[in-house]
Amino acid sequence: MSNQDQQPPWGKKKPQKPEDLLAQLIDWLQDFFSNEKQSGSINTPPSENSPQSPFAAVSRMLSVALVFVVLYGVYASFYKIEPGKVGVVLRLGEYYSTTQPGLHFKIPYVDQLTKVDVERVRKEEFGFGARGGSDYSARDDDPSVEALMMTADKNVISVAWIVQYRVGDPWAWLFVVQNPRQAIHDMSESVTRRIVGNMDFDYVLSNRELLAAKVKKELQEMLDGLFPKGRSGINIGTVQFKDINPPEPVKPAFNEVNEADQDMKRLVNTAQEVYNREIPKARGNAKKIVEEAYGYKAQRVNEATGESQRFRDILQAYQVAPTVTRRRMYLESMEQVMPGVKHVYIIDKNQQQSPIPLLNLGQPVLPESTKEKP
Repeated sequence: MSNQDQQPPWGKKKPQKPEDLLAQLIDWLQDFFSNEKQSGSINTPPSENSPQSPFAAVSRMLSVALVFVVLYGVYASFYKIEPGKVGVVLRLGEYYSTTQPGLHFKIPYVDQLTKVDVERVRKEEFGFGARGGSDYSARDDDPSVEALMMTADKNVISVAWIVQYRVGDPWAWLFVVQNPRQAIHDMSESVTRRIVGNMDFDYVLSNRELLAAKVKKELQEMLDGLFPKGRSGINIGTVQFKDINPPEPVKPAFNEVNEADQDMKRLVNTAQEVYNREIPKARGNAKKIVEEAYGYKAQRVNEATGESQRFRDILQAYQVAPTVTRRRMYLESMEQVMPGVKHVYIIDKNQQQSPIPLLNLGQPVLPESTKEKP
């Protein structure tokens, strides 16, 4: 048997792709109809005794259509799920299964496949950027108007934020909520306006992280309430506040107030610095004076106690030996007085004339070599 007899009837090379198979099928049909036309031109026209059947052309067309249906059914029986996606299969309009990435089989003309990207991070923007999309019926409002909110202290503030999320349950994402992105947008705006409306203006400006965490928590709880228990179709990833500012018409006045507030804080910090430096110093000095006073008090009390005890001891000694004690006290007094006396006079009690002073008794005696010569 030759190599030509072993080749398939569709061509010299076996098709590897469905597109090649379809192209060869079209070529075969063209050859089929061209052969029919040629055979009709070569043969003699039919006579009245051999009329041509009117259903011959219809049967040929039905045969071709049937071939197309069978080939398309074979082609549609297999499908591929890309990485990061899952396939949701409906059988006769009812949920049948969820398939993971890879090559799978389904019943043609019975099963319906919908692919859902579960890895892509979707986002909704509020108060800035372009709005809407091909699969999202967003409102035509001005983003700057959408960002305006009222705080608890009756002030208007402009808030711009982003909500990032992923698909959690593909079945719930497709069939529970008709427009999930619209639901996320409306719920996020509702939650943010309610939370900002319960806070003061200054608190909203200075607590973005706390505000974002609270919005994320309440938004996830609200979205979980839309879906059956245990089948949350949406998982909120991040809520980030990009810009929180006063509205443009009042921004100059707000900047002035902010500058005044910063000046006030600067002065308060300077005063606090002086306070932290001077008050401890004054307290230390006051404590030092008090401690010195306590020390002086203890010293005087101890000295007085010692003196009184000394006098009592002297009294006891005087009572035992009055003469000796009196003479000793006299001598001790002279020892203390005499070193400071410059002139000493010796007076005899029986002398009738005026006393004769002893000169130079209080001055040191110079050696002979140091005396001046006349």
